[in-house]
Amino acid sequence: MLYTGLTSVTFRGLSVPEIITLAADAGLDGIEWGGDIHVPHGELETARRVGELTREQGLAVTSYGAYYRLGAFEGRAEQQREFAKVLASAVALQAPVIRLWAGKQGSQSCENRLLLAEEAVYLAGLAREQGIGISFEYHGGTLTDTPESARRFYEEAKGVAGAYWQPAVNCSVERRLEGLQAVTPWLTNLHVFQWAAAGERLPLSQGEAEWAVYLDYAAKVSGDRYCILEFVREDSPKQFLEDAAALKRWVQARN
Repeated sequence: MLYTGLTSVTFRGLSVPEIITLAADAGLDGIEWGGDIHVPHGELETARRVGELTREQGLAVTSYGAYYRLGAFEGRAEQQREFAKVLASAVALQAPVIRLWAGKQGSQSCENRLLLAEEAVYLAGLAREQGIGISFEYHGGTLTDTPESARRFYEEAKGVAGAYWQPAVNCSVERRLEGLQAVTPWLTNLHVFQWAAAGERLPLSQGEAEWAVYLDYAAKVSGDRYCILEFVREDSPKQFLEDAAALKRWVQARN
């Protein structure tokens, strides 16, 4: 089943209460909290309070967007020390999954992908001890930048990590769907937005035909997942409410 959500980094300039109010007013199901602004790594009291405020408004904490990158820290000791802050915040927030990035280089230039896969396995084990999963963005400049490399990465990581998906920039609908299909066995959540070819943000409703392809497919994948709004045109709360209404309509038609 598909659910709806908002990632807090869509509105980095708004406070936690303002974001919660927006999501509740829009009638969404949950919020993905970002670790860069609203729930910083290691600030556990903040994480606990944000989680409580979210649930008090009838919203779920969908995930914790940590922005931890594989390969950013050398050695298991440093990786464990840095990821421990992320993990502790996710636990305090009561987030079921932590969103990470698969490295600092694209698949064409990365020369240590097996080491990154090993780190993913290690981090997944740490998170699993706390009952939390890890998932990686489908994103340029990382090992999940193409359908082929993304599938290879999840296989190299021994299937222990989940996958987010979002439409890749400057690709055809068919190529984007290939990306979604490639990560299907590991699919956790989707990030939802509509861009023009040049990266211009558009009202989500302008992508209805395109998103029908993605959502028709995602709705048939077993399990539950969130369709999480991101990249609102002009960072406008009004536009967000319009986008949320469109997304809710599309999701409800497929559940």
